[in-house]
Amino acid sequence: MVTDRLPDDITPDPYVRRVRKDEMDTIMPACVAMFTEEVGISPMAGDGGLLYQARVAELVGAGRSFARLDDDGKVVFKAEIGAATPRACQVQGVWVAPEYRGRGLAAPGMAAVLRYALADVAPVVSLYVNDYNTAARAAYRRVGFKEVGAFMSVLF
Repeated sequence: MVTDRLPDDITPDPYVRRVRKDEMDTIMPACVAMFTEEVGISPMAGDGGLLYQARVAELVGAGRSFARLDDDGKVVFKAEIGAATPRACQVQGVWVAPEYRGRGLAAPGMAAVLRYALADVAPVVSLYVNDYNTAARAAYRRVGFKEVGAFMSVLF
């Protein structure tokens, strides 16, 4: 899915912001939960998560990790801008905490990430989403993403 503009009818969530370097302990559980849900295995397996933690730290350090925290400091929405060139960037790791799903946080959260991406990273924003993830696909369409192709990865 791809877009090159902010949505006209979705206000970006004002509480979604860049994750600070001192918030690695806050963002890591949400990153691990998202990865585990998406792939089916924990990124902490194998090397104890050292490579995964390094990648998350790299994105946080580059200012490309975004989150909304609740009043208790728990992540309720998160996303990162992963691959980036001057022409396009890719949003990845979009996640809403299970207890907050269905409350309409994804579209405004994505609009906030889009605002940052289009202003600071690249004029085109892309993402991949599983075809069975109908809730995510609907949220992405609400903020203006259009399907431009199909992609399949095989993990073994």
